[in-house]
Amino acid sequence: MIATYTVTGMTCEHCVAAVKKEVGAVPGVTEVELSLDGTLAVHSESPVDFDRIVEAVITADPDYSVE
Repeated sequence: MIATYTVTGMTCEHCVAAVKKEVGAVPGVTEVELSLDGTLAVHSESPVDFDRIVEAVITADPDYSVE
């Protein structure tokens, strides 16, 4: 399954890498696709709680947000 979100606040590829790392570490996530424009696709075998995704993004940087 693939869930899509929008991440705001990122300004560079380092930002993208940090978010991908944190979201990729969420249990159940099998792959993360993220572009600098904020398009986030989270691949998993079963649904991953939205709050876990938000927490991971904020761990990457507290100034980021997820919709």
